[in-house]
Amino acid sequence: MKLLFAANRFPYPPYRGDKLKIYNLAKRIGRQHEIHLLTFLEDESDLQYLPELEKIFKTVHLVRLPKVKSYSNVLKAIAGSTPFQVAYFESAAMHGKVAELLQQHQFDAIHVQHLRMAQYFAAYPNVPRILDLPDAYSLYWKRRIEATSGIKKIFNRIEYNRVRRYEPVLNRFDLTLVCSREDQSWLINEQHIGNVQILPNGVDTATFYNEAHDYAQDKIVLFTGNMDYAPNVDAVQYFAKDIFPTLQERHPGLHFIIAGQRPVDAVKALESEHISVTGFVKDLKEVYKTAAIVTAPLRFGAGTQNKVLEAMAMAVPVVSMNVGFKGLNIDSGEGVILATGTTAFIEACDQLLKDRSYREKVGTAGKSVIDTQFDWDVVSKKLEDYFTQISRKN
Repeated sequence: MKLLFAANRFPYPPYRGDKLKIYNLAKRIGRQHEIHLLTFLEDESDLQYLPELEKIFKTVHLVRLPKVKSYSNVLKAIAGSTPFQVAYFESAAMHGKVAELLQQHQFDAIHVQHLRMAQYFAAYPNVPRILDLPDAYSLYWKRRIEATSGIKKIFNRIEYNRVRRYEPVLNRFDLTLVCSREDQSWLINEQHIGNVQILPNGVDTATFYNEAHDYAQDKIVLFTGNMDYAPNVDAVQYFAKDIFPTLQERHPGLHFIIAGQRPVDAVKALESEHISVTGFVKDLKEVYKTAAIVTAPLRFGAGTQNKVLEAMAMAVPVVSMNVGFKGLNIDSGEGVILATGTTAFIEACDQLLKDRSYREKVGTAGKSVIDTQFDWDVVSKKLEDYFTQISRKN
């Protein structure tokens, strides 16, 4: 097949989030099919990575989107009804490039990444198109309303209402993909979206591989993720304030490590004798190897969390709230312990920290789940099947 991947972010380096997913999917799909990339260039320094993408894609098409243009878009959107996240990525140049590519090429299917990019492909019903979402975006904003107060709550409510009204654009695509049954159910039942299927996030098990995790380790609690991402910032602040002090009392010498790029000031402020903020870590695998447990106390967000999948792949037990757990479609104990409140979260962490055999039982169960359901090879094969399905239909 001849396929076009349209990404809202330049997908390299593939460390977290949107970049991680599209890079790993394309890397595998490209082994059997001719693939092309269309994406924004927001940072000129990303051009240094162009050769890495050219190893995977037959052609790479870049549309420049300076920050000043994006900020201007958002200011103009104040008077309108378009979601700010969508307005941020508005570009006449991108509309022109899409029209040009579709005139020059006969693509068997197009992979459109994120709701932000839907504006460029909704008007082409004659081309088979998949819209691949990290989560049900309206659900994500609904949870942000519930987890915030004051001016933030007001803004989150405005954006939620805008997204909720905008999201029916999904019905103009042949297929919408989300990471979890929870997101799928929300879009079908609350937003009345027609054809919604599941494509989970994945893990590169060749990278996140731990031959034999050392379960004797019981002094490090780990959190990983982009540390300028609002759900992650809230999660580590919540853990450091409401959960970690009790765990410290029960387990003297316990250390909390927050590992992830671009930590905002609110995260840096948490650093202390017993809390470390690492910033960017090139090889997260080595950090996972030191951990007794990984925590995911996210109070808002949606979809499937990479931090949870990576820990499971490394056979490290995880304690998670509903966000980060529901998207996995597993039972509590299969690599992840579900804890839905502060007290429950403390107790779940405590039980794992004081029981080596329990850590091993949960950790090894998680690795088994990853190998059968979340390896990128398994996920990319599922995407390939979706491409075949919509290309034949059209």
